Amino acid sequence: MTSVLDRRQFMRGAARAGGGLALSAWLPAWAQTISAGVRPTLPTVSGEDITLTIARQSMTIDGRRFRAIGINGTVPAPLIRLREGQHVRLNVINQLEEDSSIHWHGLILPANMDGVPGVSFPGIKPGSNYLYQFPVVQSGTYWYHSHSGLQEQEGHYGPIIIDPAGADPVAYDREHVIVLADHSPLSPQAIFRRLKVNPGHFNFQRQTLSGLLSARDQKLKDRLDWGQMRMDPADISDVTGSTYTYLVNGHGPSDNWTALFTPGERVRLRVINASAMTTFNVRIPGLPLTIVQADGQNVMPVTVDEFQIGVAETYDVIVTPGENKAFTLVGEAIDRSGMARATLAPRAGMAGEVPPLRPRPLADMKDMGMDMSSMDGMEGMDMSGGAARGVDPSAEQNASAGLATGAASAAARSSTMDHGAMDHGAMSGMDQSAMDHSAMAAGGNAGGEMAGMDHGGHDMAMGSMKMRDFSNAPQVKRDPGVQTISPMPVDRTGEPGQGLEDVGHKVLVYKDLMALERNPDVRAPGRSIDIHLTGNMERFMWSFDGEKMSDHHEPIPFTEGERVRINLINDTMMGHPIHIHGHFFELVTGHGDHAPRKHTVIVQPGGKVTWDFTADAVGDWAFHCHLLYHMHAGMMRVVSVRPKGDAQ
Repeated sequence: MTSVLDRRQFMRGAARAGGGLALSAWLPAWAQTISAGVRPTLPTVSGEDITLTIARQSMTIDGRRFRAIGINGTVPAPLIRLREGQHVRLNVINQLEEDSSIHWHGLILPANMDGVPGVSFPGIKPGSNYLYQFPVVQSGTYWYHSHSGLQEQEGHYGPIIIDPAGADPVAYDREHVIVLADHSPLSPQAIFRRLKVNPGHFNFQRQTLSGLLSARDQKLKDRLDWGQMRMDPADISDVTGSTYTYLVNGHGPSDNWTALFTPGERVRLRVINASAMTTFNVRIPGLPLTIVQADGQNVMPVTVDEFQIGVAETYDVIVTPGENKAFTLVGEAIDRSGMARATLAPRAGMAGEVPPLRPRPLADMKDMGMDMSSMDGMEGMDMSGGAARGVDPSAEQNASAGLATGAASAAARSSTMDHGAMDHGAMSGMDQSAMDHSAMAAGGNAGGEMAGMDHGGHDMAMGSMKMRDFSNAPQVKRDPGVQTISPMPVDRTGEPGQGLEDVGHKVLVYKDLMALERNPDVRAPGRSIDIHLTGNMERFMWSFDGEKMSDHHEPIPFTEGERVRINLINDTMMGHPIHIHGHFFELVTGHGDHAPRKHTVIVQPGGKVTWDFTADAVGDWAFHCHLLYHMHAGMMRVVSVRPKGDAQ
């Protein structure tokens, strides 16, 4: 078992893919192992009347069989190709033994067609069907997925392309769909149970004694301070490459999904993050990436070397490979525990160099909502809480065999490992015995030491700065589900995301995005609402304003046509991709009437995001974190847009 993606394994996988036909039975044409691109000659699901059948099936990833849920016999589900201005009828047949549904992510449609059971319709019973029908009023790259239980984790997702009614402002010679996802041999129910019992169950990249002795990661004092607060700075992702294999169009890293091109062509990559829990950092070493669309909306082209894509976001990218060589598309998990990998090549059978996984990031004080760099006398101060932000995976692999946590951490870094051979039960909670929390009681001081947290209700503090001060968030419910309140949250839309601060090349930030055309509604907001993203990472509890969906049935009310400013404040140490159904919003990033329009946005740890939106779609709509298990745990609410004139 290796800690990086083994190149010989990739070459063997590429050879398998050269024969290529083994996967064809459960892959749609656009996702076949060797793809010439999305062309009219390839079969797609399109037209006025479309039938989609949801059923259990299996899929093969890197030579291993997995249980899955597919649509029309394929995982991912078929590409749905529509045209702006048409009317579509989608007859969805449920052949599962449980209720199911399809949500058309990012599409503007009537509320009863949105596909969220218990919010906009009752769901689709086993053996029955539901007819979705609506006008297609937009263009761009979107996707669809189940909104029932945890089915999305098992493969119930697929891409949507809507061609514009007129000329496309984006010129390209060839296009490929890139659907990023994560898949596990564990059932999603088993994953959720393990997270509830031990939220750190899948985190095999914790700091180790060997790392401390080698002066890697945090210093001893900082480790003790973080341990007192029951917080782990390596807790970047809840579910990791220790159980996930990261996919491109249903293919694992060794399957080597390959997109063909002719040198000199402008190739459009429609990148969709359809994963359940994984934020990906996407790059193609050696090729600049020109972003032309975000969440289906055209943006002024901006060229970068890498971009972070949260769950449910989409980005359209133009690349122009000029050389007769293969390039590697890398979708690296944010915690660096594995990667999705594909190849862009002029012909089948080629493979580019696969870069090793980069050092995994550690959370710092800014991720806890304590950005003191803007305070007088604090400029330039290192707020990382340690000597280094990451650890070299190859160095970690060489840790002493006697340190179980170090060995497990190294073993977990490959997404191509034999998951079936791993004793997850033996590894869960492995770091707890190495840290005696009871021996760490120490007072805080201005030097940065933190007072402990009494889980009976006392506040944590850093010096004089409380980390559970509800006066900073008076509407948040005082509840065990609220572990911290960010004392100094800041706008982080000008930052590239965790672990990407010092990569040495240009990374997309939200402030880079500008709408290609003027926003349709440029009125100033009539009112403002603060919504806190809350949680207890030690108990795997997630909510908005301290209240779970199951405990708060009253919707957030809006009046049809009103313009509202929403301030999302992240009181947790984990990033959250927040999605609102039935609407687009404009990010407030300083671009005025050309603010980027999106349906999903990552709110970075300890940060805040502000957006304006027009409540122009009457009905009840879901509003939630798109990390599947966070939503399932309660980080979801209903937004109700009431017609003008209705009693308030």
